[in-house]
Amino acid sequence: MVGRHELTDAAWARIEPLLPATGGRGGRWRDHRQVINGILWQAKTGVPWRDLPERYGPWKTVHERLRKWTADGTWDRILTQVVVKDDAVSVVEWTISVDSSSVRAHQHAAGARKKGAAATRSRRFAVDGEALGRSRGGLTSKIHLAVDGRGLPLSVLCTPGQAGDNPQLLPLLDGIRVPRVGPGRPRKRPDHLIADKAYSHPSTRRALRRRGIAHTIPEKRDQRAHRRSRGSAGGRPPKFDRDRYKQRNVVERCFNRLKQFRALATRYAKRAAYYRATLLLVSAVLWLRA
Repeated sequence: MVGRHELTDAAWARIEPLLPATGGRGGRWRDHRQVINGILWQAKTGVPWRDLPERYGPWKTVHERLRKWTADGTWDRILTQVVVKDDAVSVVEWTISVDSSSVRAHQHAAGARKKGAAATRSRRFAVDGEALGRSRGGLTSKIHLAVDGRGLPLSVLCTPGQAGDNPQLLPLLDGIRVPRVGPGRPRKRPDHLIADKAYSHPSTRRALRRRGIAHTIPEKRDQRAHRRSRGSAGGRPPKFDRDRYKQRNVVERCFNRLKQFRALATRYAKRAAYYRATLLLVSAVLWLRA
């Protein structure tokens, strides 16, 4: 019987072929499904790893599997292949919405070591080391998210909480890679991009035009005033479709679904790579549920 928050039989059938078969040196790992269910349970409840229920096996085994599969990119492959399965039947809606959301970091999230494989992985997928920053809200991280037209995650980045949204837009788009089931290059370019005023900058609009990406981004008031003050040299106002802009709410709804998992709503993980890995697993679960 499948427990609450655990993988269904259909979801497991999609994930199982993407996982390593053995633990190396001729040994066998503890049941993969049991371990992933343990990771999901911890993500949903946000409890310390040592308090993991016995039905999921030793907590050290579950956490070690999270660490190993973060290092070898297993979680990225799972999300990519889940999206591929859907795109093969034209389910992915290529009107992309982007936004960010701040996450309060628990005091236990600070103090990670600066050396080792986990630190290297964190630097690769997080800006500024372990993606922790201090502001008036305390210790925070920020999730940058790109979702398809149904509000399902395609690309995830983590930065310190005080980091701006606009500099992460192009790296976020670069993270979208949906391989074809047959021959052909992975698809990366959306049909349309929707974003709020935080991404309104002339250099960003020029970069999107160079990539051939149509976009709907409202113009900031000061940018509009500056353009008008220059007269004809300021150029035409950017095109803005109010009706299309209303579709941006899908990214807000996605954040709401992700933050139903308490370990994502509050960051407890010291390593940005482990926090992002949990984001990827939960994102894959959202695709499988859809």
